[in-house]
Amino acid sequence: MQNLLDPAILFFVFGVFAGAVRSNLEIPPAIAKFLSLYLLMALGLKGGFALSQSGFGAQVGVGLGAALTMAFVVPLLGYAFLKRHVSRFDAAAVAASYGSVSAVTFVTAMQFLETNELAYGGHMAAAMVIMESPAILIAVLLANRLRQQAAAAVPAGVVVNGGGAALAGGPGATGAASPLSLRKVLHESFTDGAQMLLLGAMVIGYATGDAGKAVMQPFSGDLFKGMLAFFLLDMGLMVARNFSSVRGKSPVLVAYAAVAPFVHASIALALAALLGMSAPDAALLMVLSASASYIVVPAVLRYAVPEANPSLYFGLSLGVTFPINMLIGIPLYTSLAVRVLG
Repeated sequence: MQNLLDPAILFFVFGVFAGAVRSNLEIPPAIAKFLSLYLLMALGLKGGFALSQSGFGAQVGVGLGAALTMAFVVPLLGYAFLKRHVSRFDAAAVAASYGSVSAVTFVTAMQFLETNELAYGGHMAAAMVIMESPAILIAVLLANRLRQQAAAAVPAGVVVNGGGAALAGGPGATGAASPLSLRKVLHESFTDGAQMLLLGAMVIGYATGDAGKAVMQPFSGDLFKGMLAFFLLDMGLMVARNFSSVRGKSPVLVAYAAVAPFVHASIALALAALLGMSAPDAALLMVLSASASYIVVPAVLRYAVPEANPSLYFGLSLGVTFPINMLIGIPLYTSLAVRVLG
């Protein structure tokens, strides 16, 4: 209930309401992009300042190792389940979205911890970056394998053309549309502007330490809550606009989008307990594991896995999982982490 009374969360709820009643309220795209860049820059600075105080100890290695582990576990589990209910290309794409992370969910969780005076490690911002790309890599490898299997199943003298087949040399035999190469996909993933800004801000925050923190306090501290509320208003409007993309989808997929976050968070909590992570760091690991990407991964998968249906991996992550994590997940994950790990 405390999370629902947070002004930033209330602005998110208000945005959903405004969008649901078809209000003409909107945030101009340029401003929305600025808010996104601001939050990433402020998050990176906060992480860097925290790291400059704590240093690089065993706790940092444990946290990053746990994040990397979850980055592989979540998409592989998702694919194993989803391939029995949808096409394997769709399964790979949806699993990749859920194996990656939502920066907005993470930023909101970080603010929730600060409001409740729970000190987390600055390295968890780097953990978010680490968890972004492995799921994309897995999706691309799975898609390439599926294409190879499909090509091997086509009789000699027939080439795949788009979604069907044509006789070699015959009408319409223009060959398959070649997807992005694995190298290009990985380059786009690792050089994505959002990730580079976050990492760059972390390095700057770490290098400048307490002096930099004092100078940047009005920017990365005082303004942060208001900027987050403004951005969550825009996210609420976007969620409302994407409700229609979830309608008509398989009940199994909708159930996956609703239940999977709690399953992934439970696995993350068990791993955190096994590794002896602190409760705030474990809460952030749970949030990262439970979130789903609706920006970076869909943008890459649209070209890397063109066989998949974008309305599935975008609509489910934004229309179902994102609001569940914002309204229920973050306080629940934090409460469980504190109860289990103290």
